[in-house]
Amino acid sequence: MASGSSSIGIDGFFENAEVTTSGRPVLRRNEVECFLLSSVDIDSEDDPPRFTALRSGNLILTTHRLIWIPSQSNGAVPSSVPLAAVTHIFSHKKSIKSMFHSPRIRFQANPGSIVVTIVFRGKGDFDEFLTKLWECWRGRAWEEEEKSESETSRSGSGTVAQGLYGNDGTVRMVGLAGILRKEQEQWESTDKSLQDAFQDLNALMSKAKEMVSLAEKMRQKLLSAPSSQNGSTDDEEMGSKEEMQQWMLSVGIISPVTKESAGALYHQELSRQLADFVRIPLEQAGGMISLTDMYYHFNRARGTELISPDDLWQACTLWEKFDVPVMLRKFDSGVMVIQNKSHSDEEVMSRIKMLVTKTETLRVGVTASDAALTLKIAPAMAKEHLLTAETKGLLCRDMSPDGLRFYFNLFPEIDPTNIHIVKDFGTYGEWIKATS
Repeated sequence: MASGSSSIGIDGFFENAEVTTSGRPVLRRNEVECFLLSSVDIDSEDDPPRFTALRSGNLILTTHRLIWIPSQSNGAVPSSVPLAAVTHIFSHKKSIKSMFHSPRIRFQANPGSIVVTIVFRGKGDFDEFLTKLWECWRGRAWEEEEKSESETSRSGSGTVAQGLYGNDGTVRMVGLAGILRKEQEQWESTDKSLQDAFQDLNALMSKAKEMVSLAEKMRQKLLSAPSSQNGSTDDEEMGSKEEMQQWMLSVGIISPVTKESAGALYHQELSRQLADFVRIPLEQAGGMISLTDMYYHFNRARGTELISPDDLWQACTLWEKFDVPVMLRKFDSGVMVIQNKSHSDEEVMSRIKMLVTKTETLRVGVTASDAALTLKIAPAMAKEHLLTAETKGLLCRDMSPDGLRFYFNLFPEIDPTNIHIVKDFGTYGEWIKATS
């Protein structure tokens, strides 16, 4: 993730905003993205000499902040203004003069009661943004979070009583029994949350953020769990752990990009969010995943905010314009996949060569399923790699009633001047031994 330091603003008015490698804002706990506008300037009418203006960037409104991200690498760094610092939003009055100027929003904020002006120079729904800004500011989501943290802190301090008795006069559970009781209470609370969440669709949607947060905590606990003392792990336990991790990673995206929030920049912001999301599925798939599989994973994570196949394709094609570590690739057969830019075809070809030159496979060949087990990828992807190896002259195919099989290509090792000579060395010699 990229972030930087800057002296922008007055007395620390602006905060540095952390962004992902694709340029998307890193949202804080329980923070949700609400609206986005492009080509936005931020200036001040009060004290221009002490205020470093922000020019030409994307302005993202969340439930907690106004986040400004520069659209070009002009030296500026992503910055944010907490909505908690806003003390007043001035009413927007339409006049004949305003018809000939870029739309503006003025608000007053601390410290120093400075008046900040947001100037919209691009395309977007200005009135809708202003409405959303009022809603988020009046909603004061950050106060609810502070209240929740305060209650948690008070309840936590109440349990840390000295001696054998708690504040309510009951005997405290200490030692191993206390730990087991605490774990049981946590699991009972988790079970109740799950039951409440699945009562109906409305309950599920209302608890979406809570469930995603819970899943993330459980995932982190799984990842940080120590291995067994003897350094080995039971295969069944490891399989269950990996399955649970995969489920946790696909639970959902807290704030998916939507056409309503992103407007004209919908596909651009969707492309950036997809580039961040695809990293973990790619690692699990061996560095390459089909566009069809990614469509399933991404829509599952977005919950009710589903996208169309065309939206996914357009988002992938925009990666060429961004500095992201993933790319869209099309095989000769027409199959489209997403892969890491660091993915090496040479390494894959080397592993395929090792597979097809084994004694058993020299005799019977390999199928896409065989290659899939070796490469640890889906059979459809393995077939594409085998076809690529065939075009490179590494393999040759055999079509039979049993299906398509691939064999190591021995023709380059045959002497065209004496095709009947039997070699007793090299891969050709190994093939003679395997088949005899």
